[in-house]
Amino acid sequence: MEKKHRIVMHCDINAFYPSCEVRRDPSLEGKPLVVGADPKGGHGRGVVTSCSYEARKLGVRSGMPISQAYKLAPQAVYVTPDFELYGQTSERVMELLKSYATKFEQTSIDEAFLDVTDNCSSFEEARHLAEKMKEDLRKAEGLTMSIGIAPNKSIAKIASDYQKPDGLTVVFPDQVDGFLSALPVEKISGVGKKTTEFLNAKGITTIGELRKISAKNLTDWFGRGGVWLWAIANGIEETPVEGRPLRKSISVEQTFEKDLRDKSLVIQALDALTVEVHERLLEERLVFRTVGVKVRLEGFQTFTREKTHTGYVDDKNMIDEYVKLLFREFENDRRKVRLVGVRLSGLRPAEGQQSRLS
Repeated sequence: MEKKHRIVMHCDINAFYPSCEVRRDPSLEGKPLVVGADPKGGHGRGVVTSCSYEARKLGVRSGMPISQAYKLAPQAVYVTPDFELYGQTSERVMELLKSYATKFEQTSIDEAFLDVTDNCSSFEEARHLAEKMKEDLRKAEGLTMSIGIAPNKSIAKIASDYQKPDGLTVVFPDQVDGFLSALPVEKISGVGKKTTEFLNAKGITTIGELRKISAKNLTDWFGRGGVWLWAIANGIEETPVEGRPLRKSISVEQTFEKDLRDKSLVIQALDALTVEVHERLLEERLVFRTVGVKVRLEGFQTFTREKTHTGYVDDKNMIDEYVKLLFREFENDRRKVRLVGVRLSGLRPAEGQQSRLS
Protein backbone atom coordinates (compact mmCIF):
# COMPACT_ATOMS: atom_id res chain seq x y z
CA MET A 1 0.00 0.00 0.00
CA GLU A 2 1.37 3.43 -0.95
CA LYS A 3 2.28 5.62 2.01
CA LYS A 4 -0.09 8.55 2.45
CA HIS A 5 1.61 11.90 2.28
CA ARG A 6 1.27 14.22 5.22
CA ILE A 7 -0.62 17.47 4.58
CA VAL A 8 1.01 20.30 6.49
CA MET A 9 0.02 23.96 6.51
CA HIS A 10 2.12 26.90 7.54
CA CYS A 11 0.08 29.98 8.45
CA ASP A 12 1.75 33.38 8.62
CA ILE A 13 -0.26 36.44 9.65
CA ASN A 14 0.74 39.24 7.29
CA ALA A 15 2.64 42.18 8.87
CA PHE A 16 1.12 41.24 12.20
CA TYR A 17 2.03 44.18 14.44
CA PRO A 18 1.20 46.86 11.84
CA SER A 19 -2.00 45.00 10.93
CA CYS A 20 -3.10 45.08 14.57
CA GLU A 21 -2.48 48.84 14.58
CA VAL A 22 -4.48 49.30 11.36
CA ARG A 23 -7.37 47.32 12.81
CA ARG A 24 -7.38 49.64 15.82
CA ASP A 25 -7.04 52.77 13.64
CA PRO A 26 -8.38 52.14 10.10
CA SER A 27 -7.07 55.56 8.96
CA LEU A 28 -3.58 53.96 8.89
CA GLU A 29 -4.53 51.50 6.15
CA GLY A 30 -2.42 51.85 3.02
CA LYS A 31 0.14 54.11 4.70
CA PRO A 32 3.79 53.26 5.35
CA LEU A 33 3.63 52.28 9.01
CA VAL A 34 6.61 51.60 11.27
CA VAL A 35 6.22 49.97 14.68
CA GLY A 36 9.23 50.62 16.89
CA ALA A 37 11.15 53.18 18.88
CA ASP A 38 10.42 56.90 18.66
CA PRO A 39 12.49 58.17 15.67
CA LYS A 40 12.84 61.65 17.24
CA GLY A 41 13.24 63.26 13.87
CA GLY A 42 15.98 60.87 12.83
CA HIS A 43 17.96 61.08 16.09
CA GLY A 44 16.13 58.38 18.03
CA ARG A 45 17.76 55.27 19.46
CA GLY A 46 16.30 51.80 19.21
CA VAL A 47 15.15 49.72 16.29
CA VAL A 48 12.23 48.92 14.00
CA THR A 49 10.15 46.17 15.58
CA SER A 50 7.99 45.62 12.49
CA CYS A 51 6.65 47.55 9.52
CA SER A 52 3.89 47.46 6.93
CA TYR A 53 4.41 46.32 3.36
CA GLU A 54 4.13 49.96 2.24
CA ALA A 55 7.08 50.83 4.50
CA ARG A 56 9.03 47.81 3.22
CA LYS A 57 8.73 49.16 -0.32
CA LEU A 58 10.63 52.22 0.93
CA GLY A 59 13.47 50.02 2.22
CA VAL A 60 12.48 49.80 5.88
CA ARG A 61 13.09 46.43 7.55
CA SER A 62 12.57 44.87 10.98
CA GLY A 63 15.64 45.18 13.18
CA MET A 64 16.87 48.29 11.36
CA PRO A 65 17.98 51.26 13.51
CA ILE A 66 15.01 53.60 13.82
CA SER A 67 17.21 56.54 12.76
CA GLN A 68 17.99 54.78 9.47
CA ALA A 69 14.31 53.98 8.93
CA TYR A 70 13.47 57.67 9.38
CA LYS A 71 16.03 58.66 6.75
CA LEU A 72 14.47 56.20 4.30
CA ALA A 73 10.85 57.02 5.16
CA PRO A 74 10.41 60.33 7.01
CA GLN A 75 6.82 60.44 5.72
CA ALA A 76 5.92 57.14 7.41
CA VAL A 77 3.67 56.89 10.46
CA TYR A 78 5.68 55.80 13.51
CA VAL A 79 3.96 54.09 16.46
CA THR A 80 5.41 52.53 19.60
CA PRO A 81 4.66 48.82 20.08
CA ASP A 82 1.60 47.76 22.07
CA PHE A 83 2.62 44.25 23.05
CA GLU A 84 -0.47 43.70 25.17
CA LEU A 85 -2.66 44.28 22.10
CA TYR A 86 -0.51 41.99 19.95
CA GLY A 87 -0.43 39.25 22.57
CA GLN A 88 -4.18 39.26 23.10
CA THR A 89 -4.83 39.26 19.36
CA SER A 90 -2.37 36.41 18.84
CA GLU A 91 -4.08 34.29 21.49
CA ARG A 92 -7.45 34.65 19.72
CA VAL A 93 -5.92 33.97 16.30
CA MET A 94 -4.11 30.85 17.48
CA GLU A 95 -7.24 29.48 19.13
CA LEU A 96 -9.05 29.95 15.82
CA LEU A 97 -6.31 28.20 13.81
CA LYS A 98 -6.04 25.39 16.35
CA SER A 99 -9.69 24.49 15.74
CA TYR A 100 -8.91 23.40 12.17
CA ALA A 101 -6.30 20.72 12.86
CA THR A 102 -5.65 17.67 15.01
CA LYS A 103 -1.97 18.67 15.37
CA PHE A 104 -1.01 22.29 15.97
CA GLU A 105 2.31 24.02 16.65
CA GLN A 106 2.66 27.72 17.28
CA THR A 107 6.18 28.86 16.35
CA SER A 108 5.94 32.60 16.96
CA ILE A 109 3.38 35.23 17.89
CA ASP A 110 2.15 35.29 14.27
CA GLU A 111 3.04 31.87 12.78
CA ALA A 112 1.86 28.30 13.24
CA PHE A 113 2.01 24.87 11.63
CA LEU A 114 -1.10 22.71 11.26
CA ASP A 115 -1.10 19.03 10.33
CA VAL A 116 -4.44 18.43 8.59
CA THR A 117 -3.68 14.91 7.32
CA ASP A 118 -6.44 13.40 9.45
CA ASN A 119 -9.15 15.86 8.44
CA CYS A 120 -8.34 16.37 4.74
CA SER A 121 -8.37 13.48 2.29
CA SER A 122 -6.38 15.35 -0.37
CA PHE A 123 -4.27 18.44 -0.98
CA GLU A 124 -7.15 19.92 -2.96
CA GLU A 125 -9.44 19.54 0.04
CA ALA A 126 -6.74 21.21 2.14
CA ARG A 127 -6.76 24.13 -0.29
CA HIS A 128 -10.50 24.61 0.24
CA LEU A 129 -9.98 24.42 4.01
CA ALA A 130 -7.24 27.07 3.79
CA GLU A 131 -9.54 29.39 1.84
CA LYS A 132 -12.15 29.02 4.58
CA MET A 133 -9.57 29.69 7.27
CA LYS A 134 -8.45 32.88 5.55
CA GLU A 135 -12.01 34.11 5.26
CA ASP A 136 -12.84 33.21 8.86
CA LEU A 137 -9.78 35.10 10.10
CA ARG A 138 -10.68 38.14 8.02
CA LYS A 139 -14.17 38.19 9.48
CA ALA A 140 -13.13 37.52 13.07
CA GLU A 141 -10.03 39.75 13.35
CA GLY A 142 -9.80 41.84 10.19
CA LEU A 143 -6.41 40.24 9.46
CA THR A 144 -4.97 38.46 6.44
CA MET A 145 -2.57 35.55 6.37
CA SER A 146 -0.47 33.69 3.87
CA ILE A 147 -0.70 29.90 3.88
CA GLY A 148 1.61 27.29 2.42
CA ILE A 149 0.46 23.68 2.04
CA ALA A 150 2.97 20.90 1.44
CA PRO A 151 4.00 17.36 2.47
CA ASN A 152 6.25 18.66 5.26
CA LYS A 153 6.94 21.66 7.47
CA SER A 154 9.97 23.09 5.69
CA ILE A 155 8.29 23.20 2.27
CA ALA A 156 5.06 24.55 3.76
CA LYS A 157 7.10 27.34 5.38
CA ILE A 158 8.75 28.24 2.07
CA ALA A 159 5.37 28.06 0.30
CA SER A 160 3.70 30.45 2.75
CA ASP A 161 6.32 33.05 1.82
CA TYR A 162 5.84 32.48 -1.92
CA GLN A 163 2.89 34.78 -2.63
CA LYS A 164 2.86 37.29 0.23
CA PRO A 165 0.81 39.08 1.32
CA ASP A 166 -2.47 37.17 1.65
CA GLY A 167 -1.20 34.29 -0.48
CA LEU A 168 -2.12 30.62 -0.75
CA THR A 169 0.40 28.24 -2.29
CA VAL A 170 -0.11 24.48 -2.53
CA VAL A 171 2.88 22.24 -3.30
CA PHE A 172 1.61 18.79 -4.26
CA PRO A 173 3.92 15.82 -3.54
CA ASP A 174 4.81 15.36 -7.21
CA GLN A 175 5.70 19.08 -7.48
CA VAL A 176 8.22 19.20 -4.62
CA ASP A 177 11.40 18.86 -6.71
CA GLY A 178 10.27 21.36 -9.31
CA PHE A 179 9.12 23.85 -6.68
CA LEU A 180 12.37 23.77 -4.72
CA SER A 181 14.97 23.44 -7.46
CA ALA A 182 15.16 27.01 -8.77
CA LEU A 183 14.70 28.75 -5.40
CA PRO A 184 17.75 30.44 -3.86
CA VAL A 185 19.21 28.65 -0.83
CA GLU A 186 18.32 31.55 1.46
CA LYS A 187 14.63 30.72 0.97
CA ILE A 188 15.16 27.82 3.35
CA SER A 189 13.97 28.96 6.76
CA GLY A 190 17.00 28.92 9.00
CA VAL A 191 19.61 29.64 6.35
CA GLY A 192 21.03 33.03 7.26
CA LYS A 193 23.47 35.43 5.65
CA LYS A 194 26.69 33.65 6.65
CA THR A 195 25.46 30.23 5.52
CA THR A 196 24.25 31.72 2.22
CA GLU A 197 27.64 33.38 1.63
CA PHE A 198 29.45 30.14 2.48
CA LEU A 199 27.33 28.10 0.06
CA ASN A 200 27.52 30.75 -2.67
CA ALA A 201 31.31 30.73 -2.39
CA LYS A 202 31.17 27.02 -3.20
CA GLY A 203 29.02 27.69 -6.26
CA ILE A 204 25.78 26.64 -4.56
CA THR A 205 23.13 29.29 -5.11
CA THR A 206 19.90 27.30 -5.54
CA ILE A 207 18.22 24.54 -3.57
CA GLY A 208 18.56 22.33 -6.65
CA GLU A 209 22.33 22.76 -6.54
CA LEU A 210 22.32 22.16 -2.79
CA ARG A 211 20.47 18.88 -3.38
CA LYS A 212 23.51 17.55 -5.29
CA ILE A 213 25.78 17.90 -2.26
CA SER A 214 26.11 14.77 -0.14
CA ALA A 215 24.86 14.62 3.42
CA LYS A 216 28.44 13.87 4.53
CA ASN A 217 29.79 17.05 2.95
CA LEU A 218 27.04 19.15 4.51
CA THR A 219 27.68 17.54 7.90
CA ASP A 220 31.40 18.28 7.56
CA TRP A 221 30.53 21.91 6.86
CA PHE A 222 27.71 22.49 9.34
CA GLY A 223 27.79 19.68 11.89
CA ARG A 224 24.38 18.28 12.86
CA GLY A 225 22.73 21.17 11.01
CA GLY A 226 24.04 19.65 7.78
CA VAL A 227 21.73 16.63 8.08
CA TRP A 228 18.79 18.96 8.60
CA LEU A 229 19.81 21.03 5.57
CA TRP A 230 20.25 17.95 3.37
CA ALA A 231 16.78 16.63 4.28
CA ILE A 232 15.14 19.98 3.48
CA ALA A 233 16.95 20.34 0.14
CA ASN A 234 15.81 16.84 -0.82
CA GLY A 235 12.21 17.46 0.26
CA ILE A 236 12.22 14.63 2.80
CA GLU A 237 12.30 16.50 6.12
CA GLU A 238 9.88 14.72 8.47
CA THR A 239 9.81 16.87 11.61
CA PRO A 240 6.41 16.34 13.24
CA VAL A 241 3.93 19.10 13.95
CA GLU A 242 3.67 19.10 17.72
CA GLY A 243 2.67 21.56 20.37
CA ARG A 244 5.49 22.75 22.56
CA PRO A 245 5.02 24.38 25.96
CA LEU A 246 6.38 27.90 26.05
CA ARG A 247 9.51 28.32 28.10
CA LYS A 248 9.12 30.35 31.28
CA SER A 249 12.76 31.40 31.41
CA ILE A 250 16.21 31.00 29.86
CA SER A 251 19.21 31.06 32.15
CA VAL A 252 22.95 30.47 31.91
CA GLU A 253 25.56 30.37 34.66
CA GLN A 254 29.31 30.17 35.11
CA THR A 255 31.13 28.85 38.17
CA PHE A 256 34.69 30.10 38.35
CA GLU A 257 37.57 27.67 38.90
CA LYS A 258 38.84 30.04 41.58
CA ASP A 259 36.75 32.62 43.41
CA LEU A 260 37.38 36.02 41.79
CA ARG A 261 38.06 39.29 43.57
CA ASP A 262 38.72 41.18 40.31
CA LYS A 263 35.26 42.44 39.33
CA SER A 264 36.42 43.32 35.79
CA LEU A 265 36.89 39.58 35.17
CA VAL A 266 33.41 38.92 36.56
CA ILE A 267 31.96 41.52 34.19
CA GLN A 268 33.74 39.83 31.28
CA ALA A 269 32.04 36.58 32.27
CA LEU A 270 28.67 38.35 32.43
CA ASP A 271 29.28 39.75 28.94
CA ALA A 272 29.84 36.22 27.61
CA LEU A 273 26.74 34.93 29.39
CA THR A 274 24.72 37.80 27.91
CA VAL A 275 25.78 36.77 24.40
CA GLU A 276 24.87 33.14 25.12
CA VAL A 277 21.45 33.81 26.65
CA HIS A 278 20.60 36.19 23.77
CA GLU A 279 21.54 33.57 21.17
CA ARG A 280 19.29 31.04 22.89
CA LEU A 281 16.47 33.58 22.97
CA LEU A 282 16.73 34.09 19.20
CA GLU A 283 17.07 30.36 18.48
CA GLU A 284 13.79 29.72 20.29
CA ARG A 285 12.06 32.70 18.64
CA LEU A 286 11.15 34.39 21.89
CA VAL A 287 11.05 37.90 23.34
CA PHE A 288 11.52 38.82 27.00
CA ARG A 289 10.48 41.42 29.56
CA THR A 290 12.60 40.62 32.61
CA VAL A 291 16.38 40.34 33.02
CA GLY A 292 17.88 38.80 36.11
CA VAL A 293 21.37 38.23 37.48
CA LYS A 294 22.56 35.67 39.99
CA VAL A 295 25.65 36.30 42.10
CA ARG A 296 27.15 33.71 44.48
CA LEU A 297 29.88 35.03 46.74
CA GLU A 298 32.52 33.14 48.70
CA GLY A 299 30.85 31.21 51.47
CA PHE A 300 28.01 30.30 49.06
CA GLN A 301 25.90 33.34 49.91
CA THR A 302 23.69 33.79 46.84
CA PHE A 303 21.82 36.86 45.60
CA THR A 304 19.37 37.34 42.72
CA ARG A 305 18.27 40.65 41.25
CA GLU A 306 15.74 41.40 38.47
CA LYS A 307 14.63 44.33 36.35
CA THR A 308 11.52 44.34 34.13
CA HIS A 309 11.12 46.32 30.92
CA THR A 310 7.85 48.00 29.95
CA GLY A 311 7.41 45.89 26.79
CA TYR A 312 8.59 42.66 25.16
CA VAL A 313 11.91 42.87 23.29
CA ASP A 314 14.74 40.70 21.99
CA ASP A 315 17.38 43.44 22.20
CA LYS A 316 20.83 42.26 23.29
CA ASN A 317 21.85 45.80 24.24
CA MET A 318 19.00 45.94 26.74
CA ILE A 319 20.10 42.67 28.33
CA ASP A 320 23.63 44.04 28.59
CA GLU A 321 22.42 47.33 30.08
CA TYR A 322 20.21 45.65 32.69
CA VAL A 323 22.85 43.07 33.66
CA LYS A 324 25.45 45.76 34.31
CA LEU A 325 22.90 47.85 36.21
CA LEU A 326 21.91 44.91 38.41
CA PHE A 327 25.50 43.88 39.08
CA ARG A 328 26.51 47.41 40.10
CA GLU A 329 25.63 46.84 43.77
CA PHE A 330 28.22 44.04 43.93
CA GLU A 331 31.08 45.85 42.19
CA ASN A 332 32.47 47.36 45.41
CA ASP A 333 31.79 44.30 47.55
CA ARG A 334 35.17 43.10 48.85
CA ARG A 335 34.10 39.45 48.92
CA LYS A 336 35.18 37.16 46.10
CA VAL A 337 32.67 35.95 43.51
CA ARG A 338 32.18 32.20 43.05
CA LEU A 339 29.40 32.12 40.41
CA VAL A 340 27.41 34.46 38.20
CA GLY A 341 24.35 33.88 36.02
CA VAL A 342 22.05 35.71 33.62
CA ARG A 343 18.35 34.91 33.30
CA LEU A 344 15.60 36.07 30.93
CA SER A 345 11.96 35.61 31.93
CA GLY A 346 8.54 36.94 31.07
CA LEU A 347 8.91 35.17 27.72
CA ARG A 348 6.52 34.97 24.81
CA PRO A 349 6.79 34.02 21.11
CA ALA A 350 8.38 36.68 18.90
CA GLU A 351 6.96 37.99 15.65
CA GLY A 352 8.35 36.14 12.66
CA GLN A 353 11.19 33.63 12.73
CA GLN A 354 14.86 33.60 13.54
CA SER A 355 17.63 31.76 11.73
CA ARG A 356 18.79 28.34 12.86
CA LEU A 357 22.00 28.61 10.84
CA SER A 358 23.83 31.92 10.82
